[in-house]
Amino acid sequence: MGSTDYEFRTVWRVAGTPEEVAAVLGDATALPRWCPSVYLSVEPVTGGPEPGPGVPRPVRLHTKGWLPYTLRWTLTVTEPVTSRGFALTAAGDLNGTGCWTFEPDGPETVITYDWRVSAAKPLLRRLSWLLKPGFAANHRWAMARGEESLALELRRRRAAAGITTGPTHPVPPPPRPTFAWLRWRG
Repeated sequence: MGSTDYEFRTVWRVAGTPEEVAAVLGDATALPRWCPSVYLSVEPVTGGPEPGPGVPRPVRLHTKGWLPYTLRWTLTVTEPVTSRGFALTAAGDLNGTGCWTFEPDGPETVITYDWRVSAAKPLLRRLSWLLKPGFAANHRWAMARGEESLALELRRRRAAAGITTGPTHPVPPPPRPTFAWLRWRG
């Protein structure tokens, strides 16, 4: 693996069904609404061939982690979104593939994300040889915010549908971006 190549495997466990998880993760256009600490903006890609059944249109994403840099990349779903998961490609500041898998485990779903990317952004390419551990920690931070935000979004959706599985408490909003200067950038 080269100095600009990254391989990550992330495992989450959230309260909810695989169908509920697929409905949230399979709609990339909603990412900035429920996970604003990582997804700053999303723009659907227009034109081109119509995707197949169960495959949403590609989207352009503007994302961030804990470190003060952002990434712009296009997410293209390459396998239909189902209750078992889906696959995607990334192109832009990151290039590579990702695969989400969803497994039911009682009232919870175990979510595994395999992410294999190469850094294309000049800053990342130039500094990967030195700062690769920091960039990997940045990814882990972003994924932890994703798990936290997904769990909150599933709770919000269940509360809105009148589905409760225990004591009801107000569902807090998702975590906001960490660096204040990123709140004002587009």
